Amino acid sequence: MSALSCHATLSARTKGRVYPEEQCQVRTVFQHDRDKILHSKSFRRLKHKTQVFLSPEGDHYRTRLTHTLEVSQIARTVARALGLNEDLTEAIALGHDLGHTPFGHAGERVLNELMPGGFHHVRQSLRVVDILEKGGAGLNLSWEVRDGISKHSKGGGPLQAEDPHAMPATLEGHLVRRCDMIAYVNHDLDDAQRAGVISLEQVPRDILAVLGQTHGRRIDTMVRDMIDVSLSAGGACVRQSVEVEEAILALRDWLYNHVYQVKSVHEDFDKASRILRDLYLYFLADEDALVGDGGKRMPGDALEVSVGDFVAGMTDRFAMNLYQRIFLPQPWKIL
Repeated sequence: MSALSCHATLSARTKGRVYPEEQCQVRTVFQHDRDKILHSKSFRRLKHKTQVFLSPEGDHYRTRLTHTLEVSQIARTVARALGLNEDLTEAIALGHDLGHTPFGHAGERVLNELMPGGFHHVRQSLRVVDILEKGGAGLNLSWEVRDGISKHSKGGGPLQAEDPHAMPATLEGHLVRRCDMIAYVNHDLDDAQRAGVISLEQVPRDILAVLGQTHGRRIDTMVRDMIDVSLSAGGACVRQSVEVEEAILALRDWLYNHVYQVKSVHEDFDKASRILRDLYLYFLADEDALVGDGGKRMPGDALEVSVGDFVAGMTDRFAMNLYQRIFLPQPWKIL
């Protein structure tokens, strides 16, 4: 405890869990939360969910799982340098994307269109840890971890939201919010180069002049800048310099226009969207099929919610295999 900054969140001062449970004798509250997430089924499914490139067969492309691990590694590095709680930081990082759909943001857009009240992966991440995991019992995570998960997303907005209520209550949550973007702008650029979608020469020179010419240099620049600026403010906040923050946001916007929306990438996501739309409508019309194929009906939930839970929890390959079995002719097996 003495090694932590006075601004760190102490596990001994947690606001607790929704349901009281016996304290582990060898782990703090936040360590226990980290382990709960790590051993959950939804965490394991992240390895077969799209990050940017749809169901990639190449061994070196990122998935939602490797993205999560990169966020966790970067965030722990900064947390240690700032004297923040590494266990809380890691728990938030490991749990922040548990509610993501198959096929990345294309899947999220489909469910948002179809589900009454819409769909957002942040709300779904909380639903996963609060309700869906462990057969409906949920993981019963601490308030601080849930808060960090619920406020990590920036969408197309700023790293530091103007509304303080939209920001995490802990510095560890602030840290993960920034490290999420540090991870994805770097690895999405790296994967896009590997896929031949773009070349480094296309990236605006002013962005690379600030952040660096290589993957490692860019991460180093962002991490060091965050540590230096935060420490210069006494460690009471997590910040980056205006120059570096503007370059990060500029790179995010450039990737949106030159990677995420390019025809060769976007066309496959249009196909994936049709898969999820057809599956959602199929199970909405046949509740018995929903349960028979692995979905669950949670007490008190509308059928639309249960179907959304099932579709959102699918991996890319599970969704494609299920679609093939349901909608495509099968080879005749009787001799």
